[in-house]
This record gives sequence, structure tokens and C-alpha cells, in this order.
Amino acid sequence: MIRIDSVTKRYPDGTVAVDRLSLEIPDRSITVLVGPSGCGKTTTLRMINRMIEPTEGTILIDGKDVMKQPVNTLRRSMGYVIQNAGLFQHRTIIDNIATVPRLLGWSKDKARERARELMGRVGLDGALAKRYPYQLSGGQQQRVGVARALAADPPVLLMDEPFSAVDPVVRKGLQDELLRIQEELGKTIVFVTHDIDEAVKIGTMVAVMRTGGKLAQFAPPAELLSAPADAFVEDFLGADRGIRRLSFFSSAGLDLLTTPIVAVDATAEQIAARTTPDAPYLLVTDLNGKPLGWSEPGALAAGRIDPARLVSHGRPFVHGKESLRAALDGSVLSPTGWAVAVDTEGRVAGVVSQQTIGEAIRAAHAEGRADAKVAG
Repeated sequence: MIRIDSVTKRYPDGTVAVDRLSLEIPDRSITVLVGPSGCGKTTTLRMINRMIEPTEGTILIDGKDVMKQPVNTLRRSMGYVIQNAGLFQHRTIIDNIATVPRLLGWSKDKARERARELMGRVGLDGALAKRYPYQLSGGQQQRVGVARALAADPPVLLMDEPFSAVDPVVRKGLQDELLRIQEELGKTIVFVTHDIDEAVKIGTMVAVMRTGGKLAQFAPPAELLSAPADAFVEDFLGADRGIRRLSFFSSAGLDLLTTPIVAVDATAEQIAARTTPDAPYLLVTDLNGKPLGWSEPGALAAGRIDPARLVSHGRPFVHGKESLRAALDGSVLSPTGWAVAVDTEGRVAGVVSQQTIGEAIRAAHAEGRADAKVAG
């Protein structure tokens, strides 16, 4: 456990970057520091590995004061990932990843073997090993940065806005990759971001900091969204925090309708059998059961599916794996107002209306209130 106890960072000009901050960061979890610019997030992170020295207070890692440890030993015991990866441009990818093991005295062969192993773990093609950073995309460079931080198998990983310089699609992929790696390795990760969506997605615990380096709230993401501590936290979370909260409600309990689903080669009799007043559209799938689009029963030409006249099925959600937020998003994006549920292979599992999703949301809220009452 990392324990930050009444830590203050005050600069010679009187500026207070962090003000009497106390946090207990649990082992084998991702703790996210989030807040507006100037709230002391990065300063706090850098005080953990003594890149910045605290003015007052103590920081303990497994009960040991970081100020009483040799600074180089301390830093080598932690992985550190920054924005834009911070790679050595004159070294190949494999030698970038092998940097810390080599500093710790590993042989070149052993360090490179570890680097190759980690390239696979973070989703990098082994063919990139002999390339240089400038030959990689931004997302690939960030994966190298994560691999380098993990190379010596440190128990603690510090990450300072590591994904903020890449585009949203790559960023989502990197977040998913981090969660996958964390599930496998179980590191103690401290992650800095200014993006509340990122904090809510990856954080086991989220520390919201306010300008001046004071802690506003420290809680699991679901609790943060349901019960902000004050007006500042509520404002920082944004007007759509209710939608974000749906990310913590599973779609597994949704009552899916399978009747209005037909294959693209369906006969007139099959189409007629699938037409129901409960759903004003038919969902058409390809021969492998994957969604192609919606068709109004009245638009069917001579009892046959006309693929050219289908409308978009929107964004499908993976039933049971994705949340009610994903299901609601799918229904909103669908021109029919119905969401398409698929299995993990992308095959249609059923369809669900906005009304049914709304009922599931109300039930989830009611269950949450009941659980809170019992816990209280």
C-alpha cells in the first residue's frame, strides 16, 4: 500500500501545489488522480518517486518512508510512463524496453528476452523490435512506454497522462489494454488524467483534486457518480454523470426480443412469421447471423428482403459484457429506437427497445438504493 500522509509541496515563492494531502492507495489496484489544471496531480505523482521532494508530510510504500531510501533504488523499483512515451530516439524498440533491466545488471540477452515477452503482452508485433521510435505510430510508442515501465516487474507503476496525446480511438484501445494487463499482473498503479471519462473507466478508486492541491473526494467510480461530495465535484463530473453511471449497470438482465429477426435470404412465409406488432421493424442478418440493418415490413419487396432498402442498425452492444450505457447508446443511435444485442462473436442475440432499457435502468437504480440502505 502507498500511504500519503498530510503531504504538502510548497515552492520558494510561496506557491502551494499540494496542500496537506492524505490518501491510502490500495495494493493491486488502479488509483486515478483527476482534476483541473493546477490541482497538483502530477506533483503528487512525482513526489511518490521523489522526482519532486515533499515539503511536509510522509509518503510510505509498504510502511517504508520514501525519503529514507536511496533515490535511484526507489525509482528503479517503480515503472514510470509519461505522455508521448519519453522513449530514447537513438535506441531500438527492444533496447528501449530493456533499459531498466540493463541498469539493474541483467545481461543483454536476458533483458532482450524480457523485452520481447513484454512486446507481446502489450500488443506489439515482434517485427517492430529493431525499429526506432520515430518509425512507430503514437499509439505504438505509448505501448512501448508501458512495456518499458513493466520490464523489471516493478510492484508500482506511475502513469502521468500517458494516453492524452493520441486520438480517441487509439486512446480507448490503450485503456482497454491497460485494464487487460492489470487483470493479468495486478500492479499497484497510480494514474494521472484530466479526463473524467478515463478516470471512471479505468479507476478502482478515483481521487478528485481541486485547485490548490486539496483533496475533494476519494471514492470508487460508481460512488463518485452517484454521490458527489460537494458542488465542485458535481460540476467537475459534468451534467451527464447520470449517463456515465450507467456504465456500472450490466446489460445481462435485459429482456431481449428475438421474434423480429430474419436472415437476408428469408422466405415470404418466414418474414410473415417474424412480423409482430411488438416491433415495427425487422432486423435483417447475414447468413452468419450478423446484423445488416433494419427493414420496415411494408418495405419488403414481393415478400423478399431488399438489402438496398435497409437502414442502419446503429451500434450493437455485447449482451452481458457491455453495460446499460452501451445498450442505451445503441438504441439512441439506431434510427428505429431499438438496440441490437450481439454475442462476443458479433452474432445477433436479440433486440431491445428504449422502453425496456428504461425499465432496466429504473430497476437498477432501485436495487442500488436498496443495497445502499442495507449497507447503511
